[in-house]
Amino acid sequence: MTPRKRIALVVVILGVCVGCDQRSKYLAAEHLRGSDGISLLADTVRLDYSENQGGFLGLGAFLPAPWRAAVFTIGCSAGIAAILSYTLIAARTGYLHVLGLSLICGGGIGNLIDRWAFGYARDFLNVGLGPIRTGIFNVADVALMAGCLLVVLAQRTRTSSGSG
Repeated sequence: MTPRKRIALVVVILGVCVGCDQRSKYLAAEHLRGSDGISLLADTVRLDYSENQGGFLGLGAFLPAPWRAAVFTIGCSAGIAAILSYTLIAARTGYLHVLGLSLICGGGIGNLIDRWAFGYARDFLNVGLGPIRTGIFNVADVALMAGCLLVVLAQRTRTSSGSG
């Protein structure tokens, strides 16, 4: 992939991820905050606003505020900057790998905007069947997970083709 194509792909993915994430969080805060939430598709999807002080599924939410800021704001900012730098300059990465890393960065940036602006991530999505439910998450979290899956798939594809 040429550097120009790689940069264009990264910029588009970041713009779409961060834009969709921030808009959906804004709408969730405006329409769901203080309400009982909304149940859709026979309660398969629930929209319920939550302010997540911690990381994935609230992990670390009970850490003292300075530690949370250090880990979830400063630490994650440094990690995302490193991943983004690698994504932009790595010469031998394919489209799938660049797409996956860009989704990870886009999701990370979406949540970092919340953490820098509010001190927490705004979550509002919950899916499941009956009593089996996910934690509450957001569009950035979906991008992060999709990016992780694509990076694993890209690596497996590269390894199985004999070029890794």
